Amino acid sequence: MTVMGIFWTPMALLQQTSGYVTTFVAQYFGAKEYKMVGPSVWQAIYLSVLGGLLFLLFLLFSTEFFAFIGHSESIQKLEVDYFNAICFSALPTALVAGFSGFFSGLGNTKVVMAINAVGLVFNVVFDYMLIFGNWGAPALGIAGAGYATAIANYAAAFFGLFLVFRKKHDVLYGLWSGWKLNLDLTKRFLRFGLPSGLQWSLEGLAFTVFLIIMGNFLGGEAALASSSIATTVMMLSILPSLGIAQAVMILVGQHLGEQRPDLAEQSTWSGVQVTLMYMAVMSSTFLLIPDFYLSWFKNESNKELWQQVQIMVPYILMFLAGFTIFDSLNFNLSFALKGAGDTKFVSLVSLFLPWPVMIAPTYFMKNWHGAVYWAWGAATVYGILLASIYFFRFRGGKWKRMTVIH
Repeated sequence: MTVMGIFWTPMALLQQTSGYVTTFVAQYFGAKEYKMVGPSVWQAIYLSVLGGLLFLLFLLFSTEFFAFIGHSESIQKLEVDYFNAICFSALPTALVAGFSGFFSGLGNTKVVMAINAVGLVFNVVFDYMLIFGNWGAPALGIAGAGYATAIANYAAAFFGLFLVFRKKHDVLYGLWSGWKLNLDLTKRFLRFGLPSGLQWSLEGLAFTVFLIIMGNFLGGEAALASSSIATTVMMLSILPSLGIAQAVMILVGQHLGEQRPDLAEQSTWSGVQVTLMYMAVMSSTFLLIPDFYLSWFKNESNKELWQQVQIMVPYILMFLAGFTIFDSLNFNLSFALKGAGDTKFVSLVSLFLPWPVMIAPTYFMKNWHGAVYWAWGAATVYGILLASIYFFRFRGGKWKRMTVIH
């Protein structure tokens, strides 16, 4: 979990900046400026290739970096092996985000599901091969999991490439003819896309530091293991909310392209209602059946550690029950703002809010009795404040006068 947090910090910047092509496509589609869709997609392709290649430079520093973090030597080796392997997934992951953004912006999200399904199937197959050494493949353990992800994402990227660059898309949207450099479009893409990517990157950085601090608590191994389990459960539970939020961003972009901010606002509140109802149900399961989630991760190879984890996880899930409800609100409102082009505000909130509200309290409370619970309490307060800020920004209505396409 710590490695994924560290990997996600720069990866989010690349992936989410590339994926911001969704807003450009949606607004151009809504405005019926169809021939600008293709050139917008090429901005994402150029960024993905350049960023994916630069990402490999992290391989030069991974050993020293994870030694600096200071986890146990056995954990460090696993962290380095997994990080080095998963770095090779950066380029195809960004390309998948760009290709998916094309279809999402048009409202054709079933194709996005198909692209990701291809990646999922390849991931399962190569996990089975490379982690355990099946079918004559080497048994690479946790490194095999990283390489499997990279191979799977390349498969998804090639499938997406095939689907995007079909003849009918060139006729309608200028996909093949739009490859030429358009400096005005490039500047606008980076102006709006980079802050969008920074939001995810900064939030990922803050949460990674949050987990790193937790790993250095007294009894940090149990705190980190418990928090990793709870975080995994949380991520699975909020994915439908994230999907609804992405739909909100698409609809906001299309309606603003049509110059119908009233419909954009209506779509946002519809998304909020759906996700709040869904997360209310999911959160109740955290409170009522925590042992069900805990059973997924049962591992008695270290019985003393597992006994501590069994005690901690249900209490952490109590905090997550509240956190995820507010986080679903955060998703919808922040994605709505980004669908309009209000990305700078969103990134500034992500830069300044988590450190005094979540990170600093976690650090100063690290030697307290029950520090892991105090830390998750601080994270919950952060989620509430974040939702409040986005709510008032959205209600202010400034986003209704924004556009990324002119």
